[in-house]
Amino acid sequence: MRILLPILVVVSFLSGCVKRTIAISSTPSGALVWVNDREVGRTPVQFGFIYYGEYDVRLEKDGYEPIMTTRWAASPWWDAPMIDMVAEVVTRNLESRVSWNFALEQRNDDPELLLQRAKEFRKDSIRGGVE
Repeated sequence: MRILLPILVVVSFLSGCVKRTIAISSTPSGALVWVNDREVGRTPVQFGFIYYGEYDVRLEKDGYEPIMTTRWAASPWWDAPMIDMVAEVVTRNLESRVSWNFALEQRNDDPELLLQRAKEFRKDSIRGGVE
């Protein structure tokens, strides 16, 4: 009996399951997505992840400005140390879903706009960037 009880406790703690997914969408949809320099698909896309924390995200779509940014996957309250063991045993199937949405801006390749920005940059750099 002394051996059986610890074995049952260990097995019950191993039986829990957490499904962790990140869902990424964009407006408009169809943007190619990389997360931590790994291509994951086109929006809307979802994939499993292992750890909570900071992720590098890049989205690209023809005719739109690319987005290169970071996002955080925050852990839910029930995934805190010690609480997670109890939560996984009690509920068995937990799901943690992180959702990120990005709004893509249309690319503006107007040469006049580019020249205007270059002139403003030149003017600011001559003044030392101080206004």
